[in-house]
Amino acid sequence: MDIFDKCHIDRLEKALKGGYYPYFIKLTGNDGPIVRMNGREIIMIGSNNYLGLTQDPRVIEAAIEATRKYGTSCSGSRFLNGTLDIHVELEEKLALFMDREAALIFSTGYQTNFGSISALAGPNDILIIDKSDHASIYAGTKGGFGPEVKRYRHNDMKDLDRVLSRCDPDKGKMIISDGVFSMEGDIVNLEQMVEVAAKHQARIYLDEAHGVGVLGRNGRGSSEFLGFEKEVDLVMSTFSKSFASLGGFIAGSKTVISYLKHMAGSLIFSASPTPAATAAALKSLEIIQEEPERRQLLLDNGNYMRYELNRIGLDTGDSDLTPIVPIYIREERKTFEFWWALFNAGIYTNPVVYPAVPPEHDMIRTSYMATHNIQHLDRCLEIIDKEAKKMNLPRSH
Repeated sequence: MDIFDKCHIDRLEKALKGGYYPYFIKLTGNDGPIVRMNGREIIMIGSNNYLGLTQDPRVIEAAIEATRKYGTSCSGSRFLNGTLDIHVELEEKLALFMDREAALIFSTGYQTNFGSISALAGPNDILIIDKSDHASIYAGTKGGFGPEVKRYRHNDMKDLDRVLSRCDPDKGKMIISDGVFSMEGDIVNLEQMVEVAAKHQARIYLDEAHGVGVLGRNGRGSSEFLGFEKEVDLVMSTFSKSFASLGGFIAGSKTVISYLKHMAGSLIFSASPTPAATAAALKSLEIIQEEPERRQLLLDNGNYMRYELNRIGLDTGDSDLTPIVPIYIREERKTFEFWWALFNAGIYTNPVVYPAVPPEHDMIRTSYMATHNIQHLDRCLEIIDKEAKKMNLPRSH
């Protein structure tokens, strides 16, 4: 057997031959809600640029100025020669913003979860994770020093209680969940999770990649929105969504953050965040704090699209109160074909199929920005309705 035999992916080859391959499309211009692809202007409803800050002139200028001052790269890890004063400034401001003792930044959100979880999880620990958690969480559980890993049904706290009841009470336990689930667009059932965690003496780790900058009075994510910040032990988030940059951070107690600073392999053995990315995140954090109206515009757009998509009979699942609104197709081939029809008609969405979601949960993932206007949204609704009718997609009424 040749190790490369596995490299033939039948469904992708079929998509290429069928003319509806949806990945790696070149983007040649980006004005937030409107992008340029394949020589055409397309309405973008597949981005995580929630607050629309990637094109904000203040963020762009901050990145340019940092590049002028520090150059394009630190050429080293945070652990050694790669820590800039603005890295430390960002960590200090993030800790204050998140109302935590300390924060630590990584070069990507994926590395944040991978490095933090793998460093914390040892052979005497049990990690209990939601079946719909992000891939970086799954990777972190596999990268640890032999922890036991258990899964519970998506956002089902009775099942979480059942799983924890079967765990060794003498082992360290940590529940790991998305705060806002990146595909489904629903919010963690945190009130019940807190009760279950206390019952079984388990810690709580929340991935707020899609929550920070989006939910809560101050934009601190689902735990602030739901009123359980103090009961959550660790919160991570990324800079590639609301922060208009690249990177990630984790926030918690000084003791835990200091441990991660010296034990997280993805921090120690990776180059530190670039000056431009760090400065962009700093400026975005400032705007998030000073312009809360952006969050309201964002949530209004998400709620409008969710309501209208439901009104025309499309299945948006359990998505609620977030800018992530899936359209469930529940068949892989139809999902790709519907994506292609929407793309040809002038809107960009994301086709999501197994293994990113369970079988028969195939969907078109749509996500919205504070900078979408009503004309953008109504045009998208018109196209989605028209193409869904052409394909005879099932309606709920």
